[in-house]
Amino acid sequence: MLKDFKAFIIKGNAFDMAVGMILGVAFGLVVKSLVDNIIMPVIGGLFKLPDFSQLYHSMNGKAYETLELAQAGGPTVAYGLFINNVINLLIVGMAMFIMVKYIEKATKKEEEAAPAPVTPKNEVLLAEIRDLLKK
Repeated sequence: MLKDFKAFIIKGNAFDMAVGMILGVAFGLVVKSLVDNIIMPVIGGLFKLPDFSQLYHSMNGKAYETLELAQAGGPTVAYGLFINNVINLLIVGMAMFIMVKYIEKATKKEEEAAPAPVTPKNEVLLAEIRDLLKK
């Protein structure tokens, strides 16, 4: 069983998937930083808010200084965090779309650049004989 597990882990698919997941997590962190530290402060500045992620609605009707205090005081709807996550999703989705399009384009160029497979001479002769026999 240990041998089978080792063969599974060493297989290209499992290894490629692990590398992809690690890169995906790193990419997600970069996008999260971009949204939290660059995009949302600009949007927050447009709405005259110090931090866009601090937008919330306290369900108990009390006013709190921060989202954390509001969450400790009772149920809250943290719609600012939801908006941050939607923007993260859109940026990651757009980046993945561009990457897939680029890879498709590069793969298509490689396929077009590859020479057509050469049919062996004996197969060409056999095809000609077959066609003559059909007539």
